Amino acid sequence: MGKDLVRVRVFAGGRVQGVAYRFYAEKCAVRLDITGWVRNLPDGRVEVLAEGSDEHIETFLDCLKVGPRLARVESFEVRRETSTGEFRNFRADLLSD
Repeated sequence: MGKDLVRVRVFAGGRVQGVAYRFYAEKCAVRLDITGWVRNLPDGRVEVLAEGSDEHIETFLDCLKVGPRLARVESFEVRRETSTGEFRNFRADLLSD
C-alpha cells in the first residue's frame, strides 16, 4: 500500500445489526484488499475503520451503503482520517454484540 493509503471511519445506521452486516463488510474488505475492522455499537449502528487504496475504499463504501440482503442502511456517515498502515488484515469484532 504506501503513500496512497486512505483511511475512513464509517458509521452505518438502520437495520444493520442481526443481519450479517459485519460478515458482509469483512467479505467485501478481503476481496478489495482492505484492512481494518468492523463492530456493532450499543446504539444500534455499525462502525467500520478501514484502510486501502482510494479506488478500493470507494468501492468498499459502495458495498457498505448497500449492505447484505436483509440489511436496510438508513444513515451512512464517512469520516476521512489520516492513514497509519497499522492493520495487516480486516476483522469483524464478533464480541461487540
